[in-house]
Amino acid sequence: MGIHRFFTSLNDLERIIRAPGRFKFEEHNVAAHSWKVSQYAMFFATIEEREGRPVDWKSLYERTINHDFAEVFIGDIKTPVKYASPELKEILAKVEEGMMEKFILKEIPEEFQDVFFDRMKEGKDESLEGRLLEFADKLDQFYEAFAELKRGNTDKEFLKMYRIALSKILDLPLTASVDYFRDVILDDIMTEDTAIDIRKITKRVLEAH
Repeated sequence: MGIHRFFTSLNDLERIIRAPGRFKFEEHNVAAHSWKVSQYAMFFATIEEREGRPVDWKSLYERTINHDFAEVFIGDIKTPVKYASPELKEILAKVEEGMMEKFILKEIPEEFQDVFFDRMKEGKDESLEGRLLEFADKLDQFYEAFAELKRGNTDKEFLKMYRIALSKILDLPLTASVDYFRDVILDDIMTEDTAIDIRKITKRVLEAH
């Protein structure tokens, strides 16, 4: 037993490809995804903080960096599969939680286990930090889909991913972050030259909100 096993397992996250089984112009792995999510969350937490909402930065960083570590055990399950039913989503969450618990008890030195149990727990909840994690996670999904549509990937899965991620972001109860994303970032996105009409797709989602 030793922290060495945890450190070496981080390499495995670099080999887990997101949205497996689809043609993509750009491949994305889970390790890179976690880093990008932490960057998005850091920026939007700054916006929330400037609006007077106190941010627990330690909690935010721990949640974002670790939120997909459990995928080292089960891989990246396609979003349509994961959300096919509430029951399936709950089962997968329990499987991840159980495997994470076994890993901590077996591989993490006993004096650090309590810390790891806290850091590796589900990070999405109703706290500000949990909402920011959810926002940032969906934003990376949004950008991954955008990159494919921009280059002309006609796989309908990415069009669906773009619409769902955009809709979920707009629905999150983070007024300052959502307003900035809608009024500033989306405005920049819709001015980009893209192979697929992103402006039209985006406007349709906005009209529904």
